[in-house]
Amino acid sequence: MDKKIYSSEIERDIRSAVENFEIVLREQVARNQRMRAEREEKGAANKTGDPVPNSNRDKVIIGTAAGDGIGPIIMTEAEKVLEAVLRDRLASGSLVLKPIEGFTLENRLAAGKTVPDSVMAAMSECDVLLKGPTTTPNAAMNTANIESANVYLRKSFDLFANVRPVAIPEEGIDWTFFRENTEGEYALGSKGEYITGELAVDFKVTTDEGTERIARAAYEYARANGKKRVSIVTKANIMKKTDGNFLNICREVAKEYPEIETDSWFIDIMAANLVNKDIRNNFQVFVLPNLYGDIITDEAAQIQGGVGTAGSANIGRNYAIFEAIHGSAPRMIEEGLGEYANPSSLLKAAVMMLSHVGYRDESKRLEDALEAADKELGPRMTGMAGGATCREYTELVMSRL
Repeated sequence: MDKKIYSSEIERDIRSAVENFEIVLREQVARNQRMRAEREEKGAANKTGDPVPNSNRDKVIIGTAAGDGIGPIIMTEAEKVLEAVLRDRLASGSLVLKPIEGFTLENRLAAGKTVPDSVMAAMSECDVLLKGPTTTPNAAMNTANIESANVYLRKSFDLFANVRPVAIPEEGIDWTFFRENTEGEYALGSKGEYITGELAVDFKVTTDEGTERIARAAYEYARANGKKRVSIVTKANIMKKTDGNFLNICREVAKEYPEIETDSWFIDIMAANLVNKDIRNNFQVFVLPNLYGDIITDEAAQIQGGVGTAGSANIGRNYAIFEAIHGSAPRMIEEGLGEYANPSSLLKAAVMMLSHVGYRDESKRLEDALEAADKELGPRMTGMAGGATCREYTELVMSRL
């Protein structure tokens, strides 16, 4: 095919895009090879990736980072709840709660870094992190183009499994979503290209190693928890290379778990399935690429009672971050409604965190207290003036511990 010669500006952008694409490809091939080497080095004993380890350390350090918007409000209340439910462990010195300062958009912009070095160092000293929501700059904000802090942390700590449970017991709904957390559109979202006045291109990547480990995490969870069905969700009919690869690898992993039923769905149909009351309680465990997992878990949380009601775990082999699934809600702050923010999503993330570090009793106590608070106060947690406040909710939770 003859190459048309465009204006010098467009030709410059095309050359830059081609060079950048080669860099991106080489980086991702190298990353996949590193993951393969690490897996082979660890050997069969770590075949599943050990996505949910317990902590057997003499002292556990739990970091808390408030974030932006409503983050400081809900984190302040969450810290009070943690201090109450973990009182004995804190008193014995076997546990430390470590607030991490400086994890704000203002500080990130001032440092010119997605996460400032001092903040990253403080987080690295912790065993696990309870994180508030963060604001990511966009074009309309007219600020520096820094990467999403969430994406950066997930990649930096290699937190490949984003685990999001949703349960509505009275409707027989008990869903657990395993979202691949380090790849897809999110991994390269800041490395796209713009051809001046013509078009924009972003990249999506799906590696063999990254897909295999999230698939194993989902199937191992299903096996360990008596689940009988895993649903693979993609758009492989359209995204034939990336989603097609994801689907094929998940199916290969599924062969090693013959006792578990496996089915596959396209993301648009699965989004419809979740609101179909005739069939939705048949689903149990889901495994999805990054973007689809992000979107559909918000839908699932809304079915449960709203995005403010669901917690989220980001788990790797050596580190884990637990967070609310919602954003920083800057509009609530702008409208003076921050005190009405619902902290239950962050507190449900704390339930998952306590279980992860082996504090099963405290995790169950907090889970039961949250369930009681939701029944009593949930309908009044409207996020609007006149509704129940964040403080009212956490005070009720602490009274039920």
